[in-house]
Amino acid sequence: MNALNLPFPDDLHYLVEHQVWARLDGDDLATVGITSLGIQLAGEIYMCRPKTIGSAVEQGRSIAVVELAKSIVSVKSPLSGAVVAVNPRLATKPELVHLDPYGEGWLAQLRVADAKSELAALVHGDAVAPAMQHHAWLHRQEQGEG
Repeated sequence: MNALNLPFPDDLHYLVEHQVWARLDGDDLATVGITSLGIQLAGEIYMCRPKTIGSAVEQGRSIAVVELAKSIVSVKSPLSGAVVAVNPRLATKPELVHLDPYGEGWLAQLRVADAKSELAALVHGDAVAPAMQHHAWLHRQEQGEG
């Protein structure tokens, strides 16, 4: 699906407030990353450092740190769990987050603690496009452009 001329794959679950996504990989694994809108709003990413393997993360809390042109920002996790893999290519090619945010630009893979209860906080399916449009509108308001 597309919204705001940006892709939002239908199989993903989105934590819209923090512009991150989760792709469920079986019963207890999820791959996570930054949405195309999140990347557009943030600007160019010069460095991306996910938490290390074995780290515990909570939904809505930091799973990675990214360096932008004028700031360093914490990327929030869409789900709680333990980091079981990180994208090794981001260490030398952080631009993958821009080039392929839903594919080769993924950040980390989690062994999810309780996906069923936490999925209720994520947006999926037909609700994604209006939620992303509203988030973009709010961001414009915060920037004084609306």
